[in-house]
Amino acid sequence: MITYKFRLYPNKNQEEKLLWVLDKCRFVYNKMLEGLNKQDRPNKSQLQKSIVKLKEENPELKRVYSKVLQYEPHRLFSNLRALSRLKLNGKKVGKLRFKGKGWFKTFTYNQSGFKLIETNKRLDLLYLSKIGDIPIKIHRDVKEKIKQIIVKRHDSNKWYACVSVEDNIDKEKKSIKRRVGIDVGIKHFLTDSDGLQIENPKYFDKSYKRLRKEQIKLSRKKKKSKNRNKQRIKVARVHEKIVNQREDFLHKISKYYIDNYDLIAIEDLNIESMVRNHYLSRYINDASWRKLRQFLSYKAERAGKVVVEVNPRGTSKEYNYGKLDRDYNASLNILKRGLQQIGQGLSKFTPVEIEPLRELTKVPASSVVEAGSSFR
Repeated sequence: MITYKFRLYPNKNQEEKLLWVLDKCRFVYNKMLEGLNKQDRPNKSQLQKSIVKLKEENPELKRVYSKVLQYEPHRLFSNLRALSRLKLNGKKVGKLRFKGKGWFKTFTYNQSGFKLIETNKRLDLLYLSKIGDIPIKIHRDVKEKIKQIIVKRHDSNKWYACVSVEDNIDKEKKSIKRRVGIDVGIKHFLTDSDGLQIENPKYFDKSYKRLRKEQIKLSRKKKKSKNRNKQRIKVARVHEKIVNQREDFLHKISKYYIDNYDLIAIEDLNIESMVRNHYLSRYINDASWRKLRQFLSYKAERAGKVVVEVNPRGTSKEYNYGKLDRDYNASLNILKRGLQQIGQGLSKFTPVEIEPLRELTKVPASSVVEAGSSFR
């Protein structure tokens, strides 16, 4: 499945309904967790059956679409599996916690109870059973069959619908004709083996002064006051703007490489280890190399292209040609390792055999944002 994210614009009455459903789902989740803690062995079907009795004891739950409540045991067991995986990986984990008021952000319509309605206006409508028709901004066509809709409330007080659809795109692998190696960095966001070097936009740095100003205001507000809540939303909206700018930038770059190359070699960086360097962690997190890798991977899978991750150790030093830009040299070696990894490399293989060495083409981050995936 693939998921599209669309902005919702509920009116005041609809927002109250959404918040009410969110709180009832929180209530059911906590009751399911309470029941889970009493079981000797986790039993999902038994918890799902207990929802019927819970509705009898709390008649207001009947005002929530039935499958929305039935999804909560599934969420609970998903969280339980996630904790188990962390524990297997050697992480210290505790128990699942009960959700306090305000800590529940999503509820799910699975398989039924929803419909997208075209209006031929700026905003279309999303019908949600027992809530109504909510204005929604559909910025791309949804032609595939919708399997699930997750309604999500952000800390910024904005509402979104995450629409999951069947992925019917042909994933047949394309023949590898064009290939590229990508080296990521902090000074330059990336440098590739075709000589393209893209500036790091540093969105967090650009918004840091405003964010700090709003955070200082928040710290001075009285706890649990309305003014503090209003200021909390302002801080959340600054954070959300940074995230949106960053993801827009990454989507455009990843689309460019998927559109223009059949094989993309990137470094398999251990981000968790790298961010332990407190001096660099802020810049590494802002660069979002892991998210670029995720975007490239899922887009490549849908387009029948190949993304290969290579060992990053020594890529800047291997086959060093003296006056070559350090990052460009690394990108050539990353491509070499990528080709060897998929069986297209040779035992005596140098970057010069891949492509003629090029003059670097430096691209400002603003050009990527303005021109999209056709920035070059």
